[in-house]
Amino acid sequence: MTIEFCYSKITYAVVTQAELYYEGSITIDEKILQAAEIVPGQKLQIVNINNGQRFETYAIAGEAGSGAICLNGPAARLGMVGDQIHILSYVHVDRDQARSMKTRVIDLGEGNQIKS
Repeated sequence: MTIEFCYSKITYAVVTQAELYYEGSITIDEKILQAAEIVPGQKLQIVNINNGQRFETYAIAGEAGSGAICLNGPAARLGMVGDQIHILSYVHVDRDQARSMKTRVIDLGEGNQIKS
């Protein structure tokens, strides 16, 4: 049996841009994606700390080092520039394998730069 496991979590990302008239997705600084081991196109869950919204979308790579966190398309209605969000990725793993796994946590600081 497999379960869905939280593989990585980007904490306290600050929304830097919202583009309503876009096909959809979230644009994330490529360095942050790499640190969290998230690939472009991967399904993600977004949790907005400011308004409690939870939604799913997929990742698009933004310019490395830019600190970009942009809600695109309908997601732009679920958060505003300046909102803090958590970004979660999941994997399907065997239940026994999951017992030995730990979620990879990427803490962001000022300017959405990686703290740890």
